[in-house]
Amino acid sequence: MLPFLLISILSEKGYPYFFKMARIWAKFILFGMGFYYTVKREQKLIKGKSYMIVANHTSMTDIMLMLALIKNPFVFVGKKELVKIPLFGFFYKRTCILVDRSSSRSKNEVFKRAQSRLNQGLSICIFPEGGVPDDESILLDEFKDGAFRLAIDHQIPIVPIVFPDNKERFSYTFMSGSPGKMRARILPFIETKGLTIDHRKELRDQVRDIIYKGLIDFQN
Repeated sequence: MLPFLLISILSEKGYPYFFKMARIWAKFILFGMGFYYTVKREQKLIKGKSYMIVANHTSMTDIMLMLALIKNPFVFVGKKELVKIPLFGFFYKRTCILVDRSSSRSKNEVFKRAQSRLNQGLSICIFPEGGVPDDESILLDEFKDGAFRLAIDHQIPIVPIVFPDNKERFSYTFMSGSPGKMRARILPFIETKGLTIDHRKELRDQVRDIIYKGLIDFQN
């Protein structure tokens, strides 16, 4: 796939083609590692519509599972440290929106690039915890505001997704995990029409509470 991937990233117009190949790559990675996934969709995305996609973040496989589940082309917003991964980092740098969380200037650039992508009709995917918590006993870390500010600015629906098994399947602890099932649940969307930037913290807490309750449901 490498020659076609390289061609698809020559310009931003080629991103939808890159996205289709990335979805194929993600499924090969998941199945090749012995994972199979099931998904319960409580609401379906409409083709051609932009969304803000958010989920809990516990594993590197969250990226692959997200690509496998969502057909609408979306762009990840992620930490720039992943650029260091050989080959993956090359495409990551050219197709995702990178953020340096220690730089306020970088955060402002993220909003500009995200707005540009949304104006192109794409969706945005953000893991609002801002990274995987070092303490694996934490079920769901606190959310940051960025995803909800963007969703309100563009008046697009938020798509909350729950990944209950990825930490167990493939965590950041060495020699942990196992092949097996990865479940996912796409929860009912949350509309942002009529909301203003003053509602972002209230919206953030609402979405976090919904995802947290979804995780608890799976544990029970």
